[in-house]
Amino acid sequence: MKITDAKKKHSFPWFGMDIGGSLVKLVYFEPLDVTAEEEQEEVGSLKGIRRYLTSNVAYGSTGIRDTHLELKDLTLLGRRGNLHCIRFPVHDMATFIQMGRDKNFSTMQTVLCATGGGAYKFEEEFRTIGNLQLRRLDEFDCLVRGLLHLVGHVECYSFQNAHDSELCQKTLYDLQDPYPLLVVNIGTAVSITAIHSKDNYKFVSASSLGGGAFVGLCCMLTGCENFDEALELASKGDSNHVDKLARDIYGEGCKHLRVPGLTVASSFGNMIDKEKRATVSREDMARATLVTVTNNIGCLAVMASKMKNIPRVLFVGNFLRTNTLAMKLLATAIKFWSQGHAKALFLEHEGYFGAVGALLDLLNHKAPEARESPVD
Repeated sequence: MKITDAKKKHSFPWFGMDIGGSLVKLVYFEPLDVTAEEEQEEVGSLKGIRRYLTSNVAYGSTGIRDTHLELKDLTLLGRRGNLHCIRFPVHDMATFIQMGRDKNFSTMQTVLCATGGGAYKFEEEFRTIGNLQLRRLDEFDCLVRGLLHLVGHVECYSFQNAHDSELCQKTLYDLQDPYPLLVVNIGTAVSITAIHSKDNYKFVSASSLGGGAFVGLCCMLTGCENFDEALELASKGDSNHVDKLARDIYGEGCKHLRVPGLTVASSFGNMIDKEKRATVSREDMARATLVTVTNNIGCLAVMASKMKNIPRVLFVGNFLRTNTLAMKLLATAIKFWSQGHAKALFLEHEGYFGAVGALLDLLNHKAPEARESPVD
């Protein structure tokens, strides 16, 4: 995969960061075509960083390298290498900055391209502790830039019969021609962007009910501690015990209204009843929370799709990481609310497009001179 033909020389290491409200996404380009001369000239600190990042799949207690998302043998600025995808919770940012200081990152790279709210929130810490300057980048620009560069190189897919666990099938989708496209980015919150070309895209809408709401509500309602635990609970629950359905209100009358009996009429509506509250499980509550959040996102996405007349709706963001259940719920919601006129699409590397966009911005600018020593 060739991302650019620019011939400017940039010193390694090459990083791009997306610092969100809950999770930090980092992409690292590992060169594979290092010459003997470069190998001899490569300073110990750079070798140490490369060795540390590529020889581990976990960093400390919370950092993870998503090895299944590694993009192998791609070309950036005429250099051949592998792109590694790394994530860690934003509450561990201080540990990451200290690691960069300990490994003398500032002696090689004094500017780090970063996007997301944390690029503003942690700017001072990067400067004073890590001796690093953050180049703050617009998150929508980075999301679109990174996504469009990876379209055609990562798997795009949809779900057929998403509502039926037995008949549901994951189907590949050709997104070589991505325009127009409505992109719904689900992280801690939700943003919706309409893309008409690589230079013509516009923010459409947003919602506070995203991944952060799902995890936060699950923590309160079930006593779980994190996203993975909340998702595990949801996978075992039955939201019909918690939600009030169309059949609960209309009985057999919902058939005359042409409304499926299992349609959610009121999220958490059954919890008004004390006896029903006493019978629901933690798993049911987690599942109902997931259904509530995804139904809301699906409804917003369909309204944006109709407003912008864009039938292809692409869902991205780390809320979808290992979250096939949410993807199926979104696919079902899109089909239901649009009456089949809109289509829900998904991409591998769902949470790393912003970080890739930040990396591309780094490579589109002249690399700064390296500093001789970190701040004392």
